[in-house]
Amino acid sequence: MRDIDAISGDVLDVALRLHRDLGPGLLESVYETVLAARLLAMGYVVERQRSIAIEFEGISIDHAFKIDLLVDRRLVVEIKSVERLLPVHAKQVLTYLRLSKQPVGLLINFGGETLREGVRRLVNNHRPSASSAPLREINSNGE
Repeated sequence: MRDIDAISGDVLDVALRLHRDLGPGLLESVYETVLAARLLAMGYVVERQRSIAIEFEGISIDHAFKIDLLVDRRLVVEIKSVERLLPVHAKQVLTYLRLSKQPVGLLINFGGETLREGVRRLVNNHRPSASSAPLREINSNGE
């Protein structure tokens, strides 16, 4: 299994070349298609538009969200082509990380003049605040 930092590095290298060669401001789908094809050619497993389900208290909603790219079943990549990134874009990636239980995500914006200002690395460090084990009743004498 490849190191997540090595995977991230390869994705960013390819993204930089794409931005340089294709230029900024094309549709997100163009960057997604070419980035996925290039990573596949490098030997990565790449899933495009990977569905994520939401499950909460017995309710399951299939296909609630779609990850642009899931690389090597571990790295979430969200592609944008906007003038500038907004806080909601990072929240989107964090949502995908939590729901898919993945460790790391990249938010890449191809809309700016340089790619450097449009890259964010996000980490899923969410820990549930309580044990998922059922609560047990304790009586007054501590049992």
